Amino acid sequence: MARATKQHSCQSCGANYGKWQGQCDTCKEWGTLVEEAVSEALPKGLSLGKGRVVEFTTLNTQQADYERHHCGLSELDRVIGGGFVPGSSILIGGDPGIGKSTILLQAVGIMALKGYDCTYISGEESPQQISMRAQRLGLKDSPVRLAASNSVRNIVTSIEKGKPPHLLIIDSIQTMYADNIDSAPGSVSQVRACSQELIRMAKKVNCALILVGHVTKDGQIAGPRILEHMVDTVLYFEGDRGHQFRILRAVKNRFGATDEIGVFEMTEKGLQEVTNPSALFISNQDKEISGASIFAGMEGTRPLLVEIQGLVAPSQQPTPRRAVVGWDSSRLSMILAVLDARCGLSLAGNEVYLNVAGGLRVNEPAADLAVAAALVSSISDIPVPENSIIFGEIGLSGEIRAVGQTDARLKEAAKLGFTTAIVPLGSKIKEPTLKIIEVEHLSEIVSLFTQEKPPVQNAQMKG
Repeated sequence: MARATKQHSCQSCGANYGKWQGQCDTCKEWGTLVEEAVSEALPKGLSLGKGRVVEFTTLNTQQADYERHHCGLSELDRVIGGGFVPGSSILIGGDPGIGKSTILLQAVGIMALKGYDCTYISGEESPQQISMRAQRLGLKDSPVRLAASNSVRNIVTSIEKGKPPHLLIIDSIQTMYADNIDSAPGSVSQVRACSQELIRMAKKVNCALILVGHVTKDGQIAGPRILEHMVDTVLYFEGDRGHQFRILRAVKNRFGATDEIGVFEMTEKGLQEVTNPSALFISNQDKEISGASIFAGMEGTRPLLVEIQGLVAPSQQPTPRRAVVGWDSSRLSMILAVLDARCGLSLAGNEVYLNVAGGLRVNEPAADLAVAAALVSSISDIPVPENSIIFGEIGLSGEIRAVGQTDARLKEAAKLGFTTAIVPLGSKIKEPTLKIIEVEHLSEIVSLFTQEKPPVQNAQMKG
């Protein structure tokens, strides 16, 4: 019989310790260590010769083709790779109230109307509460099977003894518990054990499984990190409650591309798909406004145009403020240093603010050139050339480096009516409808905005 031992597990990152301590050495969180009972998986004296022989195969083994289940939301289908794969497991996380339960209820509601067997099990809401949301979304007649349960044993028994569904949703994994684990629901051991059992069951009955996960204050999915390794796909639902747009982003996908995104708009009728998000993330493209540039970026396989806003203002403080929304603050510091050292533009005595419009977060280094153009435009109070898009990576010596997928970026810009593109020198251009301005060094961007004296007195040209 397995011998039970005690250990202290961090409820934030899953690290284990032999004794209690106030702070977790791994994630630096305070008061997160909880005592849990752990049984040895392989007791001492286990005879290794009594196991079953594993069947081996080769890399060229013919696999049966699987048929994906399309949910009817094209943006969701895009992110997961073209539909739900039978037997796969998906983990979706996001801030409270961002719309995780709403989009999943819409997905199962539409799939059930198309003839798929769908089951929605909630550990947080009653079936009556879910039905009220379904009526608001216009899905009250959808034949979705609802249940409220926290016991993994009961859920697995109900699925295996009944008719297996095509899609099973567990909302959320932190509320589930296994009665053979001596710890509270949401603990590291409970989340790990419940997830493992649900994933095993999904592969056995060949149904697609979606697990809803809570997130920590840092935006990471709560529970052990191994949970993200156990599932096939990890999705993050992002967005700001002050904006109506929501971004569904894939950070891991065994059946599709990673870093793919789907864009939704929160309305009274639920989440509506945004088929052309570039038109929503940019504004005032026909107006001459200083401090704003249009960046042609890529999110997975999708080109996405977004407006980057910069503001440089004099500061009376000994340490000027640097505020960034939607971009990496360390890359902003790098660009400011390059402008100072390589282009002779001193910004040390100014406050710098940078914002990516629409609540979107940009992670591409290709946005460097658009950020620099917005900042220099704000200093000189001279707008970026009309109907222009900008992209390119900036090196520490000030050189502009070429980026990938240039054709997709330019085609998206041409489709939305842009006429000019400022791109790195040496980019492979195949879009004849745009006027191309190739730049080799960041000083060439600065020269576009030196037609008149900069209005900000603290920002000055050296030499």
